Amino acid sequence: MKKRYDLSNSFFTKANKVIPLASQTFSKSIIQYPKGLSPLFIERGKGSKVWDIDGNEYIDLVSGLLPIILGYQDPDVDKAISEQLTKGITFSLPTKLEAELAEKLISLIPCAEMVRFGKNGTDATSAAIRLSRAYTNKERIVALGYHGWQDWFIGSTSRPKGVPKAVRELTEKVKYNDISSLEVAFNNGNNDIAAVIMEPMTFDWPEDGYLKKVKSLCEQKGALLIFDEIITGFRFNLGGAQKLLGVTPHLAAFGKGLGNGMPISAVVGRADIMMEMNEIFYSGTFGGEALSIAASLAVISKMEREPVIDHLWDFGSLLKNNLNKTIYKYNLQDVIEIKGADPWSMITFSDYDAIPSAAIRTQYIIDMLQNGVLTLGTHNISYAHTDEDLIKIVHANDEALKNIKNLLSDGTLYKKLEADVILPVFEVRTN
Repeated sequence: MKKRYDLSNSFFTKANKVIPLASQTFSKSIIQYPKGLSPLFIERGKGSKVWDIDGNEYIDLVSGLLPIILGYQDPDVDKAISEQLTKGITFSLPTKLEAELAEKLISLIPCAEMVRFGKNGTDATSAAIRLSRAYTNKERIVALGYHGWQDWFIGSTSRPKGVPKAVRELTEKVKYNDISSLEVAFNNGNNDIAAVIMEPMTFDWPEDGYLKKVKSLCEQKGALLIFDEIITGFRFNLGGAQKLLGVTPHLAAFGKGLGNGMPISAVVGRADIMMEMNEIFYSGTFGGEALSIAASLAVISKMEREPVIDHLWDFGSLLKNNLNKTIYKYNLQDVIEIKGADPWSMITFSDYDAIPSAAIRTQYIIDMLQNGVLTLGTHNISYAHTDEDLIKIVHANDEALKNIKNLLSDGTLYKKLEADVILPVFEVRTN
C-alpha cells in the first residue's frame, strides 16, 4: 500500500517546506487523509474520476469538496471557458456577462432581486453579514452551520486562534431544528442581533415548520435571515434549498456548484437590502473575472436542459440504499449510519467498545482508497457518476465493511490500524 503512494509521499516532503501542510485547504491536506496510505496530490481529472501523481485511478466522491457538480472537464463548461479566454479574463471595466449571470440567478432564486459576485463562499457569506449589520444597524450574529474562514464566524468555533476576543463575542452558535435555542439567543441578545445565518439543510432535514418559525422570529426581532446555500444551491434544486423547502430568506449566499470548479460565488437578496452595497465596502479586483462567469452561465444552461439534479438525487439514493444493505449485511447498523439528502450525504461512525469512531472512519477511508474510491466519508455526487461507478463503489463498500466487521469482531482494528487516526479540523456542524 505504501509503495502505491511513493510519489505523493516524497513530493509532500518537498511541498511542505514551502506551503504549510502542503495544501491551501485543510480538508484537502494530509491531516484529513490516512498518512502514508493515501494520495496527497492529484494530477488530473476526467468525468467522475481523478488520477494521483503516482498514476492511481479513483472514482471521486469528494468532487473537489462539492464544486464539481457536472464532472471534471465537462465539455460545455470547458467550451465556454475556452471561448471567453480568446477575449480576455479580467478587465478594467465590467463585462456584459456579469449582468447576464445576475439576471439568470434572479430568475431562478426566490430571494434574489439583486446580485453581487465573489470568488469563494466566505466572500459571499461575509458580504451578507456586513450587509445585515449595515441594514439593521446591529452587530450580533447567530450562526447555524459552517460559513467560512473569516473572523466573524471562525471566532465562534473551536479553532479561534488569531481572532480578537471582541470579535469572537459577536457571534453565537445555536442548534439546528431547535427553535427554543434561537429564542434564547434573541432574548439574551439585547435587541442587537443583526442576522441569523444558517445552512437551510445539511445532513438533517428541517422539521415541519422549523424554517418558517426561524424567519418569523427574525422578522419579529428586526433581524435578517441569511441562507448559506454555498453547498445546497444548484445541488438540491436550481433555486436552492429555499425553492425546494418553500421558505424565502432575506439574503442568501451561493457558490461551489455554480462554477463546476471555477472560483465564483454570489450574494443575492432583497433589493432594498442589497442596495446597501452602495454604502458598505465589498469590492474585489476579481469579482467580475470573466472565465468563471462564462463557466457559470454554461453550468446553469446545462442544468436547465439536462436532468442534472434528477441524476444527483437518483444516483445518491441508489448509493445510500446499497450502502445501507451492506451495513445490515455485516450487522454494523449500530456502528455505521448514513445521514443527509441524496445529492450530498455523510457516513457517520460510532464508537464500538473501546474502539473510537474516528479510528473506524480512518480504516474505512483506507479500505475505500485501496479499492479505488476517493472519499472523506461523504457522497458528493456529480452528474458524471455512472452506473459502472456505482457498481465499483458498492463493491468497495462491501470490501471495506467486511474488513471493518472482522477487525471489530476480534478487537484488533485499533491495533492493526496502519495510519494515525484522522481527527476533524473542528466540529463543523455541531453547536
